[in-house]
Amino acid sequence: MKFVDEARIKVEAGKGGNGCVSFRREKYIPFGGPDGGDGGDGGSVFVEADGNLNTLMDLRFTKFFKAENGQQGMGRNMTGKGGDDLTIQLPVGTIVTDEETEEVLADLTEIGQRVKIAQGGFHGLGNTRYKSSVNRAPRQSSPGTPGEVRNLRLELKVLADVGLLGLPNAGKSTFIRAVSAARPKVADYPFTTLYPNLGVVSVETHRSFVVADIPGVIEGAAEGAGLGIQFLKHISRTLLLLHLVDVAPFDGSDPVESVRTIEKELAKFSDELARRDRWLVLNKLDLLPEEEREAVCDDIIARLDWQGPVYRIAAISKQGTERLTQEIMKYMEEQREAQSEEE
Repeated sequence: MKFVDEARIKVEAGKGGNGCVSFRREKYIPFGGPDGGDGGDGGSVFVEADGNLNTLMDLRFTKFFKAENGQQGMGRNMTGKGGDDLTIQLPVGTIVTDEETEEVLADLTEIGQRVKIAQGGFHGLGNTRYKSSVNRAPRQSSPGTPGEVRNLRLELKVLADVGLLGLPNAGKSTFIRAVSAARPKVADYPFTTLYPNLGVVSVETHRSFVVADIPGVIEGAAEGAGLGIQFLKHISRTLLLLHLVDVAPFDGSDPVESVRTIEKELAKFSDELARRDRWLVLNKLDLLPEEEREAVCDDIIARLDWQGPVYRIAAISKQGTERLTQEIMKYMEEQREAQSEEE
């Protein structure tokens, strides 16, 4: 299925039913009085997070959603039927924004979360409502009010604990294959990843976290080059970023410059994301002679003046990945505990 993470739709809530003007007509009751009923309320529009969806693909073809109108009131004081509500199923992680006001109407972060985004119209009143001691035979009623109409922008941001950063061919897809059951495409050429992939890393029973792999970011991405910048938003919710670096690039490029390139594009995209906790992961150690590995890694760390955590792995052979996932799990549990205490 094609991955689609943005869509624009129009929603319209149902109109309220009009009130009825009616009088009681029965044999031997010449002055039965008013008996016009109220109309029904219009249906509202809701959005709901569905755990079985992972793309906004369906909304590329269906652009307009309308809830049911309320029925009109009837004689014998019968109220019109209310219009049925309309529920739009969306993937978990979708942000719903009103395009005209830029108000965020819903941020669907949990399965089953349901939010009203367009209020149905209020019912009209029948002439029974206008009866009084001085107005015994009212011939007036009120119309139902129209439902809300909104133009919405839908943006999907996948929910993950850890986001992977790196140039194309840094080994991000290989890493996620090594530590989870996800099977993204892996090949010996750049840009094999064309859309985000999620993998659940299970450290042990009831201890797991989610990793997001996005297309590689390249220089000039903030100006539209490559694919990665389109998907950086998918790691904006993550608690931790893993910056994967190829220590032995086949094109002879400098790994330090690779790190600097990503840092610049990250800062252009979002200051907040640039300040996120980031660990350096030196990957593809198995491509270096064993006696050179430590010296190459120390040189990269020294030239970067890296102050944060550093891990050395070979994702394809899973060397060092178990220790890394254990450390990530420990970090995640500390963050979740701190967040619970704040709440």
